[in-house]
Amino acid sequence: MWIVLGVVVFALVVLALAVRPVVARLPRLRRSALALQRRATEAESLRSAAEELQARAESLQERAAVAQDRIALIKARRGE
Repeated sequence: MWIVLGVVVFALVVLALAVRPVVARLPRLRRSALALQRRATEAESLRSAAEELQARAESLQERAAVAQDRIALIKARRGE
């Protein structure tokens, strides 16, 4: 009976010693996880801003093409 109890206590002590470093790192891991979440949020906002900028650039490109066509039409009417 004492041997079984000693083995169980010894196993619990070994388990506690193995878990201790992991538990000690938990605050740093939590801070790192929060930092990664912040960066993911920032990346998402930058992605949406980039998409808006790309749509705006495409719109401006279309407007420039229309303006260029109109200029060519005006020049053709003038005979230039």
